[in-house]
Amino acid sequence: MDALIDLARRARDNAHAPYSRFHVGAAVEGESGRLFAGANVENAAYPQGQCAESSAIGAMVTAGDRRIRRIVVMGGEPGDGTLCTPCGGCRQRLREFAGPDTPVHVCGPEGLRRTFTLGELLPHSFGPDNLGF
Repeated sequence: MDALIDLARRARDNAHAPYSRFHVGAAVEGESGRLFAGANVENAAYPQGQCAESSAIGAMVTAGDRRIRRIVVMGGEPGDGTLCTPCGGCRQRLREFAGPDTPVHVCGPEGLRRTFTLGELLPHSFGPDNLGF
């Protein structure tokens, strides 16, 4: 778990957030055991930016993995206690590659703040199984 948190921390440090100044890093562990990171990348045309979770998922898929074992999302400032959970869109993106029991570890720069399952964050979700896959 420490490696996943460290990877999310390094990604957060590299986020491109000149507009919100809210840096987020994410790391996912793929089915192969490999770890993938992503950072939020903002754009002056706001809808064109991407979230850290989307970036990490893209890296995982590019490397050939298709299932997520666990997720770390890191945002906020040291000691502020903010829970930086995945946004609604990212919850759905995560659902494409993870099941309801997949742990989502929400961290701040100092470390773990809380753990949820994806099912807790996105109850009654619509996923590939709804389409017969």
